[in-house]
Amino acid sequence: MKIFLRLSIAICFLVTATYSQAQIKFGPKVGLNLSTMTLKYSGYGISPETKVGYNVGIISEITLKGNFVLQPGILFSTKGSKYSVSGYDMSISPSFIEIPVNGLYKIDLGSANFLLFAGPYFAFGIGGDYKTPDESNDIAYGSGEDKDMKSFDCGLNFGVGIEVSNFQISAQYGLGLTNLAPITTNGAEMKVSVIGISMAYLFKGK
Repeated sequence: MKIFLRLSIAICFLVTATYSQAQIKFGPKVGLNLSTMTLKYSGYGISPETKVGYNVGIISEITLKGNFVLQPGILFSTKGSKYSVSGYDMSISPSFIEIPVNGLYKIDLGSANFLLFAGPYFAFGIGGDYKTPDESNDIAYGSGEDKDMKSFDCGLNFGVGIEVSNFQISAQYGLGLTNLAPITTNGAEMKVSVIGISMAYLFKGK
C-alpha cells in the first residue's frame, strides 16, 4: 500500500512539473470488462466464472518526452464473478470508481501508432450487488463479519493498443493486488482481475 501511495505522490509531482511544457489531450473512454474474482477460505477456493461488465469515463494524455506519455483517467467500472457450487449459483457485481495512471510508449508505424502501456490503478467501491437463487442484496463495503468486501482496491495494468488519428483501441489486463475479503482469518482471500477492451477518442487540448 505504501509503495502505491508514494508512486501516486511522485506522479503528481511529475505532472505538475511538466504541465507547463506538455502537450495535453483528453476525451471519453468506454470499454468492456471480462472479470473474475477469486474466493479462498481455509485453504479451499471456489472457481470463478467470468462476468461481463463495462467501464466508462474520461482519460487525459500528457506528453512527457519523445514517444513517452502519461495517461491518467477516472472511470466508472463494473466487475465481479459468477460461481457455481454443487448446482448452487451465486454472483457478485461490485461497481468501482477507478483511477488508472498508465505510462505509454508509442511506436510509430507510419499511419498509426502501436501502444505499449503499464501502470497502477486505484479503485473505490461505490455500489453493486450480490445474488443467490434466494435473494439479491446491495454490497456492504467495509471490514468485519457483517460486511461483504472491502472498498479499496489497487493493482497493476498492462496492455497494448493502436492509435489512429485521435482514436485509440486498447486491450489490457488488470491484476488486483488487494485482498478485498472483509475478514482475513483462516486465510480468507478475495482478489479481482480484469481483461478489458476499450476505445477512446482524444481531443487536442493545450
